[in-house]
Amino acid sequence: MFNCEQNPKTVLNSDMMIVKGQVEGLRKGKLFLQKFQDSIMINVDSTLVEGTPEFEFKTPLETAEVFYLYLDKEDGDSLNDRILFFGEKGTIEINTLLKTFESSAKITGSKNQELLQEYISFSRKFNDQNLELMKEFYEAQMVRNTKRADSIEEKMNKLLKRRYLYTINFAATNTDQNIAPYLALTEVYDANLALLDSIAVKMTPEVSESKYGKQFTEYLEKRRNSVN
Repeated sequence: MFNCEQNPKTVLNSDMMIVKGQVEGLRKGKLFLQKFQDSIMINVDSTLVEGTPEFEFKTPLETAEVFYLYLDKEDGDSLNDRILFFGEKGTIEINTLLKTFESSAKITGSKNQELLQEYISFSRKFNDQNLELMKEFYEAQMVRNTKRADSIEEKMNKLLKRRYLYTINFAATNTDQNIAPYLALTEVYDANLALLDSIAVKMTPEVSESKYGKQFTEYLEKRRNSVN
């Protein structure tokens, strides 16, 4: 972990992201604005909260990308202390509770965040169904019911295919937003090249030139070269 010092005075307001809000119940603690850079989680900025639960960060931003709001409670427990959100130029507001920091977060001000929350809500349904099928699969194996185990495994494979197709379709429907290449890179990177290309060819020029757009294009090129 390391801090990246920013100089907001040299950046136009239109190129800034402001992240503000409050952590209800927090009287003392340290909040960090974080993101991944070259596969390493870094601290973009930090602020000490004392007496009031309000916080605010300002940072230059070229294109929309995923950030994290991390709360250091110094309690030795890293669980439920980090909120993932899609940052964009402008003002992002995050309001949450101290006791349920991640799960209670309400985030506004980002179109990509709205789409991400929509995707996550559907993804959770797939996860719940998969967990139930896994439970049934292992129960069938324990009693050596091979026929039932094979049947459940087939259902799991079909569910996985449905999830992939849903994600591909969701990304392809929102190729004017940076969430499209982000989901392609994080959720379905090992999908068929033709399906991934269906996302890439529809990305707007702005998205293609974004952080995730460039990474996605480079990734597809590597996949093609490895096949050839």
